[in-house]
Amino acid sequence: MSAADKLLIAIPTYNERENIGALLPALLGLYPDAHVVIVDDNSPDGTAEIVAALAGTDARIHLIRRDRKRGLGSAYRAAFAWALERDYARVLVMDADRSHDPAEARRLLDAADRADVVVGSRYVPGGRVLNWPWPRRALSAGANALARLTVGREIHDWTAGFKCYGRQALASLALDRIRSEGYSFQVEILFHCRRAGWKVEEVPITFVDRQLGRTKMSRREVYQAVATLARIAWRRLRD
Repeated sequence: MSAADKLLIAIPTYNERENIGALLPALLGLYPDAHVVIVDDNSPDGTAEIVAALAGTDARIHLIRRDRKRGLGSAYRAAFAWALERDYARVLVMDADRSHDPAEARRLLDAADRADVVVGSRYVPGGRVLNWPWPRRALSAGANALARLTVGREIHDWTAGFKCYGRQALASLALDRIRSEGYSFQVEILFHCRRAGWKVEEVPITFVDRQLGRTKMSRREVYQAVATLARIAWRRLRD
């Protein structure tokens, strides 16, 4: 695979042993030329041990094992730095809980031929959310409505976790200045990509609620997201 085609799939994990063992073979079966890096925050359930065992038999699997739970934003920054150091042309990010269908990554990769950042969107025509209870639907819809109001109307799914970034877009960002550590990282990095002038495109996906394991969403994440939106809105006004 040439440098222009090198694809890295980056997946943050914390307590995902029930999902990661099936997800990795599915991904690499569909995208045999890709590499996968797992950024694990010292999962007490043994997620990293499963990944390490798989990496021992497949050179396409890599593990960044961290000493404690450092947060989602920190995990993405670590993965992006790792990718840039190794000259990957594209970085596809997705959740470990199998809410993102590996087969739908093809839509993002195809769109990456014409866009710098591609968002797998639940909220454009053709996008869907399955099996979410109404409180989660309301929380997600409300968060995105607030983001469109405060950050910009050009993106429908600001909080999406299924994305593909081109190397040039990632390399242009001062990643250490993207301070969010929770799910609000998704909003902040998109804001910076748009602010830097990179082309962002949304493609529809079907998001399916996890069947195994527990969600990491918490009240603290919600408070952090609101604070992040307020900080970005203030920066937009100041600029």
